[in-house]
Amino acid sequence: MIRLALTIAAFALALPVFAEPFRVATYNVALSRKGPGVLLHDIVKGNDPQISAVANILRQTRPDILLINEFDHDYENRALRAFLDVLAEDDGNLAGLHYPYYFAPPQNTGVQSGLDLDGDGRIGDASDAFGFGHFRGQYAMALVSRFPINTDGAKDYSQFLARDLRNADLPVHDDGSPFPSAKAQSVQRLSSKGHWDVPITLPDGKVIHILASHPTPPVFDGPEDQNGKRNGEEIRFWTEYLDGRIEAQSAPPPQHGFAIMGDLNADPSDGEGNHQANKQLLNDERLQDPKPRSRGAVLASESQGKANTSHLGDPALDTADWRDDPEPGNLRVDYVRPSKSLKVLDSGVFWPTPDAPLFDLIGLDGNASSDHRLVWVDLE
Repeated sequence: MIRLALTIAAFALALPVFAEPFRVATYNVALSRKGPGVLLHDIVKGNDPQISAVANILRQTRPDILLINEFDHDYENRALRAFLDVLAEDDGNLAGLHYPYYFAPPQNTGVQSGLDLDGDGRIGDASDAFGFGHFRGQYAMALVSRFPINTDGAKDYSQFLARDLRNADLPVHDDGSPFPSAKAQSVQRLSSKGHWDVPITLPDGKVIHILASHPTPPVFDGPEDQNGKRNGEEIRFWTEYLDGRIEAQSAPPPQHGFAIMGDLNADPSDGEGNHQANKQLLNDERLQDPKPRSRGAVLASESQGKANTSHLGDPALDTADWRDDPEPGNLRVDYVRPSKSLKVLDSGVFWPTPDAPLFDLIGLDGNASSDHRLVWVDLE
C-alpha cells in the first residue's frame, strides 16, 4: 500500500502544471478628496454613494490584479486598507472581493519642490509640486492583488528626472531657454505619480510584472506645452525602459510575462494627448493590444454627440466619459497592454448600456462612480 501511494504521488508530481486564467484591470476610480484624511473619513462612515458604486463595479468585474488610479495616498495606507475592507464585504448577492496584497509607496503628487515649476511667478501651489496635488498623496495610485506581490523586488522610478530621459523633450520659452527655468528643470521629476515595475507571483509559480503609471493630463498649461510634453515623456518612459535605456535600471527589464497598465491620459487619435508617443507604445512589437470595448461607450458617444462627432477613433474603445462641449468628448485613455508572451482570452470595458441592470453604477450623468471606466483583460 505504501509503495502504491508513493507511485501515485510521484505520478502526480510528474503531471504538467496548467496555468489558470487570471484577470488584470486598471480603473481610475476618481476617489480623490479636497484634503488629507477626507477619503478615509468617507470610506469609514460607510454611506458614500460614489464609494459604494466603485466597490460594486469591482465586485461585478472581480479582477485578480488591479491598478487603482486617483486614490488618495497616506503614509500608512489607512484609506487603502479601509477600502479593501469594504471590498471584502459581501453585498447582497455579490461575494466579497479579497486583496491580501498591495503596493502603494509614497508618490510625487503634492510633494512640494520649493521652486516655481509652472512658471507663474509663485511657489507652493499644487502645480509647483513634483506631481500636481494640493496635498501629499492626492490623486495617487495603488496596485492590489489576490496573488503575492514581491515588494522587495519592485522597482520605483518616481524620482527619475525628466531631463535624464534619452532625447528628453523639455518645454522652452519662445527664445529657446528652459521653461520655466534651468533650475526648475534640474529637479523636475518625470513621474507625476510614479513609474513602477512590480513582480507578482501567480498560482502556478510564474511571475508577471505589472508596469504601472498614471501620466499627467496633457492640458492646463500654456503655449510652452509643459503638461503635453510631460504626458508624452511619461508614456515614452516605458519604451525606453523595455529597451534598457533608463540610467537608474538596476537589472534588465522583463522580456516576457509583463503588462503595461494605467490611465495614460492620452488617446491614440483624438484629444490633446501626445498621439505619437501613445501610438509608439501601442505599436511596440513586444506588446499586444486586446482593444477592450463596450457597447455602452458607443451609445454614449452617439447620444452625447458634439465633440464626439469629429473623433477619428473607434468609440467602442472609449474608456472616459468627458465633457462634450466644447471638448474633448469621450476618449480611450485607460490601457492594459500585455506582452505577446501572454495569451489573451478576453477583454472588455465596464460601460453598461442604459437598459442594462447595472447602469445605475454609471448613472445618467456618467459620473455615479467615476468619469473613467474599468478596463479588464483575461490572461493565461
